Amino acid sequence: MDFKGSDTIPGPRAEDQLPHTAQAAAKIVIVGGFGVGKTTMVGSVSEITPLTTEETMTQAGIGVDDNFGSASKTATTVAMDFGRISITDELVLYLFGTPGQQRFWFLWNGLFEGALGAVVLVDTRRLEVSFDVMGRLEERGVPFVVAINSFPDAPRYPIGELRTALDLSPDIPIMECDARRRASSRDVLMTLMRFLHSLAMTGSLT
Repeated sequence: MDFKGSDTIPGPRAEDQLPHTAQAAAKIVIVGGFGVGKTTMVGSVSEITPLTTEETMTQAGIGVDDNFGSASKTATTVAMDFGRISITDELVLYLFGTPGQQRFWFLWNGLFEGALGAVVLVDTRRLEVSFDVMGRLEERGVPFVVAINSFPDAPRYPIGELRTALDLSPDIPIMECDARRRASSRDVLMTLMRFLHSLAMTGSLT
């Protein structure tokens, strides 16, 4: 679009403007391994058109990226996903989805900066990837909840068994979700907010 000869700089679209009632905002990161559904979750729950940095996967990634369980995936996040959701009239969450391939994990440090909390998305076909993800959050002191994304062909296990397999402490919430569904993704975020509130009430949230 050509704005030559115009003194007017277009502002944000009406649907992207913050609600006038918003009084507080929090940064939330959505993390996980390659292909666990981070971009899908941000897109399903965001009240604005999400910003994505997806690029087409090429032959160069063969042997470098682990796409087990995601063979049909043709694009991948190379920087971040960004969305926004109003939890209440006063509270807005800014959502940042991280890139999944380990060669892009160096970007995580910047995305973790200033984050109030995180959602760890897990694919039961690749539980081992989650240990590195949770370890990085613990190193940064970012509280998190765990959401088991329900892929149609993924094995299902009782939540108690998954808690044990992931070596989660009893206080960290863990739940199943469908990242494609707005209501399910929102439930995950609400669980995270309740968890953060409980930490704040006990003085554990710094």
